[in-house]
Amino acid sequence: MRIVRYLKRRGAKPAWGWVSEDRVGRLDGSPFGPYGRKEAKDHLERIRLLPPVEPGKIICVGRNYAAHAAEHDAQVPELPLLFLKPPSSVIGPGEPILLPPQSENVEHEAELALVIGRGGRWIRPEKAAEHILGFTAANDVTARDLQRRDGQWTRGKGFDTFCPIGPWIETDLDPADVLITCYVSGQMRQMGSTRDMLFPVLTLVAFISSVMTLNAGDVILTGTPAGVGPLRDGDEVTVEVEGIGELTNPVRSEKRQVE
Repeated sequence: MRIVRYLKRRGAKPAWGWVSEDRVGRLDGSPFGPYGRKEAKDHLERIRLLPPVEPGKIICVGRNYAAHAAEHDAQVPELPLLFLKPPSSVIGPGEPILLPPQSENVEHEAELALVIGRGGRWIRPEKAAEHILGFTAANDVTARDLQRRDGQWTRGKGFDTFCPIGPWIETDLDPADVLITCYVSGQMRQMGSTRDMLFPVLTLVAFISSVMTLNAGDVILTGTPAGVGPLRDGDEVTVEVEGIGELTNPVRSEKRQVE
């Protein structure tokens, strides 16, 4: 099932929904608890898709593909390399990625993301699938110059709009061999498969839960394949994940506003 958050009209409250072909039906309740499905009547093109979840935290995995580590002359990590993005970085389909004035080199990173459905700590790998609600597409937008300058990754990864996710949560997906592709203004930049992950999805859930409690709604970005590259004002970037769909966002320069 494909789960969405959406607005039916301006001024309406965000609602949970489910997708059937090109139509959306409302969910009574939350996908993190009991819910019922109403008939899918609303056309997708007549609603506004929101980020499919409002995460309490976003845990990201760095250098989870050997080829991506190599393109930055970085060593392959012995254990999953973790960092966080703030919830304020999340945007949904169609919302603009804003290039901050502090950076001269912002890059895309197409990724498979997972959404935790049932929280836990010290989750065993063989039980990890029971804690996953589903999967979505993500773009780990990165100010590469700031990331390199700081050493710590918080600033380079944490700007507002630097975590597009969507368009929905797909609950029926085998993440073992999923193709991830990224296009910028129609030009293919990235193509890779999750089969090349150094640490697969279930291993990541288990490892992360040995560090911190995972809560329902938390999002894990599982790493990006090789081919990351720059984003410019006026670009349009599309992350396509096999079995899920496309996440497209325009790119705009942020106007500096000082209060």
